[in-house]
Amino acid sequence: MNTLKSLKNYVKQETKQIVSVANAADKEVLLAVQIAVEENLCDFILVGDQTEIASIAESIELDIAAPELVIRHETIQAEIARVAVLAVHHNEAQILMKGNMSTNVILKAVLHKEYGLRKGKVLSHVALFNIPNQERLLFLTDAAMNIAPDLQEKVEITNNAVRVAHGIGLEQPKVAALAPVEVVNQSMQSTLDAAVLTQMNNRGQIKGCLIDGPLAFDNAVSLDAAKHKGINSEVAGSADILMVPTIEAGNALYKSFIHFAEAEVASIISGASAPIILTSRSDSAESKIHSLSLALLSSKTF
Repeated sequence: MNTLKSLKNYVKQETKQIVSVANAADKEVLLAVQIAVEENLCDFILVGDQTEIASIAESIELDIAAPELVIRHETIQAEIARVAVLAVHHNEAQILMKGNMSTNVILKAVLHKEYGLRKGKVLSHVALFNIPNQERLLFLTDAAMNIAPDLQEKVEITNNAVRVAHGIGLEQPKVAALAPVEVVNQSMQSTLDAAVLTQMNNRGQIKGCLIDGPLAFDNAVSLDAAKHKGINSEVAGSADILMVPTIEAGNALYKSFIHFAEAEVASIISGASAPIILTSRSDSAESKIHSLSLALLSSKTF
C-alpha cells in the first residue's frame, strides 16, 4: 500500500460499516457520501436539516432514499453533534465524521461525560501523507490537537498513531521521535523525551512498534542522511511515523508537505472509542474519501 487511493481497495475487503455524519448538509460531504455508496465502502447516518440535505443531494443526483442512507433531522448545531455522537455511542455506527460544523462543537459532544466517545487520556491527530516521489506512505502526529505534550502524553500520542498504522497493515511501524538534533541535550526537552520513549519501547512499555530518537527530520526520512551522521538504527531513514515534539513542529511539517511537496493527506482523530474524521470544511470530496477510507480500515483496532 503506497498511495492513499489504494486504501479504498482494502476497505472493500472489510465488513461494511456505518458512518455517522454530523451535519451532512454540505456539497463536498455529500459528494464523498455518493462516492462511498457507489463504491460500496460503507453506509451512512446523515444528521442535519433534512430539507437542506435533500436539496443538495438533488443537485448532485444523490438518491437519499437509497437503503445505504438514513437521515436524522436536526437543525441546531449542538443537537446535530449530540445525535451524531450518540449513534456511535450506541454502536449504531462505527465511525464519526464531521460535516458542515465547527470542530469545537463536535469535540464538545465527543468529550461529553455521559454519551461521549472518550476512551484514552489523550485524543490526537493522525495524518497519513502520500508524498510525490516517495516510495511509502508517511504518518505524522500530532499536528492539530496537543500543543506541548509532556512525556506521558507523548506515549499516548504514539500509541494512538501505532493503532492507526496497524489498521492499514503495518504490523511493526517504525516511529521516529523527532527533535532538532539526534543527540541528547539537557537543554532540549524534546531530546530527553525522545530518548525515554526509545528506552520505554526497548523495555516493552510501548508495544507494537519500533521507536528511535532523538532523530532530526532528515535522519528520520533519509537513509543517506542517517548514514552520513553515522546513525545505526532500524528506524533512521525509514520511519513510518513521525512523532513531533510540539504542535508548532507538527503543523509546520503538515502544511509544508501539502504546499511545498504537493502531498495528498488523510487524517483522523485517534484515542476515542471510534475513529473521528475531522476534515476541513474546505476539503474536497476526494480528500474526505481518503480520510474516510483510513477511518474504516483503522476502526477494527479501536
